[in-house]
Amino acid sequence: MIRRNFLFPRHQETLTKKHGFRRYASLHKNTNFFQSTMLFLAEQGRHGEARSFFHHMNSLGIKSTKFILCSVLSSCSKAPNISLGLQLHATIIKLGNEGNAFLGSKLVDLYCKSALIDNAIRAFEAMEDKDEVSWTAMVSGLSQNNRGSEALSLLKEMMKNFIPSGHAFTSVISACKRLDSALQVGLSLHAQVLKLSFDLNNSFVVSSLIDFYSKHGEIEPAFSLFTFFPERDAILYNSMMSGFSQNMLGEETLELFLEMQERGLKATGFTLASLLNASGSLAMLHLGEMIHSLVLKHGWDGNLAISGALVDMYSKCGAILEAWRAFDFAPLKNSIMWTSLITGFAQNGRERDAVKMFERLLEEGGEVDRVCFTAVLTACNHGGLVDQGIHYFKLMKSQYGLVPEVDQFACMVDLYGRAGRLNEAKEMIEAVKDEQNAVLWSSFLSSCRTHGEMKMGEEAAWRLCEIDPNDSASYSILARAFALEGRWNEVAEVREMWREKGSKRSIGCSWIDLGDAVHSFLVGDRSHPACGEIHDTLDSMTIHMKEGLMITRHKQSRTLISGNEC
Repeated sequence: MIRRNFLFPRHQETLTKKHGFRRYASLHKNTNFFQSTMLFLAEQGRHGEARSFFHHMNSLGIKSTKFILCSVLSSCSKAPNISLGLQLHATIIKLGNEGNAFLGSKLVDLYCKSALIDNAIRAFEAMEDKDEVSWTAMVSGLSQNNRGSEALSLLKEMMKNFIPSGHAFTSVISACKRLDSALQVGLSLHAQVLKLSFDLNNSFVVSSLIDFYSKHGEIEPAFSLFTFFPERDAILYNSMMSGFSQNMLGEETLELFLEMQERGLKATGFTLASLLNASGSLAMLHLGEMIHSLVLKHGWDGNLAISGALVDMYSKCGAILEAWRAFDFAPLKNSIMWTSLITGFAQNGRERDAVKMFERLLEEGGEVDRVCFTAVLTACNHGGLVDQGIHYFKLMKSQYGLVPEVDQFACMVDLYGRAGRLNEAKEMIEAVKDEQNAVLWSSFLSSCRTHGEMKMGEEAAWRLCEIDPNDSASYSILARAFALEGRWNEVAEVREMWREKGSKRSIGCSWIDLGDAVHSFLVGDRSHPACGEIHDTLDSMTIHMKEGLMITRHKQSRTLISGNEC
């Protein structure tokens, strides 16, 4: 009997097909058989069968061992079954095994994957001799459930007795991105990583650090980590490309992809999503179309993230019909994809289509968040749909319980401002808790200039100077406003303040995709090799436009004269 059970794993598939586990189990009621079978099913990923076999084992009156309980808990974690997990926990307590670190770790893993963090903490605290696996399971579980502060505290506690694994560091670094003092925490974690030399041999840890720095706009330390890692794999390339893409560094993303190709590393879904984002940020439609063909070639067109990136890329490149087509072909649609298309319509002069798409989203019961509301409010703003904009703004809180934040208030300030309803726009600014927001006052100032409300505009400009003394635009607008009214003493005063602050205008930049290259231009820049030809062409165009204007005015004057003669 012992020999048969020892050899059983090698013949389990045959026995399964010929007799079935249950029939075989009924004939061989011994613990070794059940242990080997449970292990086999767990290793094969047949978690449903493992749980079913466990129930059958109980019906035969076979006593559960620690090994069997551990195998079943693993199956419950892989395909979360919290109901059975709770029963197993009760059995573990009944058998007096609650303090067992191995079983406790499995319980922690199960509860964390089921988002029952309090249960996971109780299971963790009940363990008598916690090992490195137990600590790592609890730290990772807290991190995965957005409890970054607690995960960080537990990691510090763990370090008193153990050296944390790379997995523990990776999970905590990822979780800390949402903390208030995230950058400071990330720097201290990076210091610990260096101290323990994880950066020298663990691409997952380095990848999480690159992702962390990139999300906080600190692209230089992210790139330094990438550059100094000795053996860069696809994981690191994808992380760095994603970082460049998130920070609107499209050219760097493309260069990294070419380097990745030269090193023979295979592109993944993450790679293609980053490339699509880069194509969109550079408005390089032909490149985006080439990446789309790669998506189709490698069968990634069903991937949710890539489908969203396609919609976003085509929208940013002005190919709104292609964006719509990519949206319709997507097998699944999440809120990000809906928002991308609504934003695309709004930014490409199809505001009413954006509103229709938002209404369709509401009718289908889709998930809406503040970003989605910002998109439809932007559409109402650009299309002059004041009443609809007001309706959606009120709908946010009344029906969806979303408290408006600065982005939504900014849309409303701009909406009222464009319509000339400046008093309501100002009331909207005053309703914001943080009145010291430059975006709101800047939008209001622009509306005041458009509608010639110099008194209100003056107040807005002074507010902007107080909020950001180094922003030259506020001083420039204020000085111009005073000059138009002939208030030269005030003009001199503002210009003196401007000089004292030492603020300078930010340099304007534009680019054009021509052939196989992207040509960038700065204000006053004459470094382009074709600079002479460009300026000659501009001069020629200016002459033609002036001639055309003179001809138009001449025709208008002749029409007026002939009309008067009649």
